[in-house]
Amino acid sequence: MWEIIDKKIMAEGLGTRIIKLEISAPGISLRVLPGQFVVLMVSEKGERIPLTVVDKDREKGTLVLIFQELGLTTHLLGRLGKGERLYALLGPLGNPSEIKNYGKVVLVGGGVGIAEIFPVAKALKEKGNYLTLLLGARTKNLLILEEELRRIADEIYTATDDGSYGWKGLVTDILLQMREDKNYRWAEIDFVYAVGPIPMMKKVSEISRGIKTVVSLNALMVDATGMCGCCRVTIKGETKFSCVDGPEFSGQDVDWEELERRTKMYVDKERHICKLYNL
Repeated sequence: MWEIIDKKIMAEGLGTRIIKLEISAPGISLRVLPGQFVVLMVSEKGERIPLTVVDKDREKGTLVLIFQELGLTTHLLGRLGKGERLYALLGPLGNPSEIKNYGKVVLVGGGVGIAEIFPVAKALKEKGNYLTLLLGARTKNLLILEEELRRIADEIYTATDDGSYGWKGLVTDILLQMREDKNYRWAEIDFVYAVGPIPMMKKVSEISRGIKTVVSLNALMVDATGMCGCCRVTIKGETKFSCVDGPEFSGQDVDWEELERRTKMYVDKERHICKLYNL
């Protein structure tokens, strides 16, 4: 159980790697839906981390997880190889995405968030939606799943911070240009879905004000079952838990400043630990 069936380094650059794992998890693969996530532990004394399920194969009983090596646990996870096992895997967790025929849909993915929009894009396309995808990365080498998403999307646009591929700048610059372009039928957009860094999701929610906009939040999690309260976020003035009330919320209702402060609480400690492990 929880054996790594396959491992692939999808992207590498700027001192980081994005890795794809296929993991044996028959029970979870039968039940997981787009937008849901799992929580895993690399070792008995390790921390729990949440990862969105990118894909599944119910016949093989496997899940696909994609992650970027950033903190200690993702680096340790990246060291595991084919045939090795995780200590624990729990899921599916969280509420699934609301999949229906909205009409004209824009999906925005930034960094490893591109992997998280993949299952939602597939499901929305199956419902007959017209999909425009905006994909952003720091540099061309870190842009993932473009080929796979081109097979799904009706339109696709890319942006890189350094201009090495596609639009030079942020992916939200493309969204803003779409809104400002008099020749683009902005009023016809029915739904916007965004996953990525907090500043990106916040900006998307500002640009798309007036349009139904859903974001998948990457709040800090420990227990992931609603007991610890670590992943609490403020939505429309009310406290919610990302793990059981989310992870998806209306982008215009999120207290982004609070979320960003909470997410940065342990950044310095994480860097210190990574230095101790020479990561």
